[in-house]
Amino acid sequence: MLTGLEAIRKRPGMYVGSTSERGLHQAVFEVVGPAVNEFLAGHANSVDVTLTPDGGVRVADDGPGVPVEVTGETDGLSGLEALLTRVYAGPQAAGRNTAAMGMAGMGPCVTNALSSRLTAEVRRDESRWVQEYAYGVAVAPPTAAGQASGGGTTITFWPDSDIFETVECSFAVLAERFRELAFLNRGLRITLSDARSSGEPQSVRFLGEAADFITFPHTSAGTPVHPDVIAFEWEDPRMDGTVEVALRWLASHEERVRSFANSRPTPGGGTHLLGFHDGVTAAVNAYARERRVLRATDPDLSTDRIGEGLAAVVSVKLDHPSFEGATCGVLGNPKVRDCLGEAVQEHLGGWLEEHPAQAAAIVDRIVADASRT
Repeated sequence: MLTGLEAIRKRPGMYVGSTSERGLHQAVFEVVGPAVNEFLAGHANSVDVTLTPDGGVRVADDGPGVPVEVTGETDGLSGLEALLTRVYAGPQAAGRNTAAMGMAGMGPCVTNALSSRLTAEVRRDESRWVQEYAYGVAVAPPTAAGQASGGGTTITFWPDSDIFETVECSFAVLAERFRELAFLNRGLRITLSDARSSGEPQSVRFLGEAADFITFPHTSAGTPVHPDVIAFEWEDPRMDGTVEVALRWLASHEERVRSFANSRPTPGGGTHLLGFHDGVTAAVNAYARERRVLRATDPDLSTDRIGEGLAAVVSVKLDHPSFEGATCGVLGNPKVRDCLGEAVQEHLGGWLEEHPAQAAAIVDRIVADASRT
């Protein structure tokens, strides 16, 4: 029977999805996740990720620093050693203040196991501590290394080339995911730097909100039918969580709707996406009938018809998210659909009433397209 880090090294695909570039990037996300969670808990402001010249990946946050003392909760390990070596069994930690980035819910210990080398630096209580690992095993206990100004945790790892097909991360792939995290978590600053080339290091900083998905050039394309982005946030105790929605119609026939649950992409959709479409369809049809754009004998506009040209991002943050399937690509919480549908119908319906000129441009275009088919 394989246990602990040995099992991770023997079957890496079970923990990071594959040994290809996709799995390599997942190893990065496993370390970035706890750093983002420090921000969501109100303990940090920024996360810095650097691709180092020697093939390593450095992830640093400005939080309070991982505990280095031994407590009863860590079975004789320091908090840092528990983070990097303890293999958890069962569901991963969840909650609306947790970014779901890991696959198996074990975080940095997976990355440590799949790295030929890892170094950790903790700045905590005005002291600096360092520790090194080789192939997931601690070389020595955490060692005091002088004074520190401020707090934070920095983990640098070198992926094991005997496990991964490639150990060279894609700057573009990492940038896309970090952009998502910054847009989905207002106030979070993420910096990605590439120091691998001999020239000037490439660096980009992400900071934004959900509405930026709709206006960012790489995630939205087409001429807007109306100038404003329709955006709102809503908390509903019935689903134990919050929802953030941003949408706008573009002069195209393609629907571009992206959905997330606890900052995890849900390419298969789920109850949050179903509720979003329910609400949009109800709000547009109600407005069209109230303004008599649709006659009494006309059928309702279909969800597919209303979705033509719709660009949107739907993000829910739940205390108890329930995902379907091993890849967690579909949200399954049943209450979310009704809650989201009601919220979208109320807010979009109110916006249409308050912006009659833009509402007319949206609804008239949808009805005109429907009448031509």
